[in-house]
Amino acid sequence: MIKQSVPLLHVSNAVAAQEFYCKRLGFTLEFGHGPNGSNGDPCYFGISRDGIWIILSSFGGDGVAGGVVNLLVDNVDALHTEFVAAGVTIDTPPIDQSWGTREMYVKDADRNCLRFQQ
Repeated sequence: MIKQSVPLLHVSNAVAAQEFYCKRLGFTLEFGHGPNGSNGDPCYFGISRDGIWIILSSFGGDGVAGGVVNLLVDNVDALHTEFVAAGVTIDTPPIDQSWGTREMYVKDADRNCLRFQQ
């Protein structure tokens, strides 16, 4: 039985990615593994928010930049307000899609896209 999926996104700068995901998007750093115990590059680290996990890695061979994660949420507009207040650049503001969802897209510095879908 499959219980959960944890996507992995490639990032080029672990410190900058941690800053963006944790301080701007509200994720919590759960763990980080880098050379000699540092969180500098290269680094493999896990973040979570509201029970959802994402793995970010700056190790070569771990994914490619420009990945996409779909995140199902209760209220896209509330997240939009939260992210704008935190200084996050919104790639696509909340929009009602023709297929019935309300969505907002945020991209990190490596062009990985987080699609928040209600």
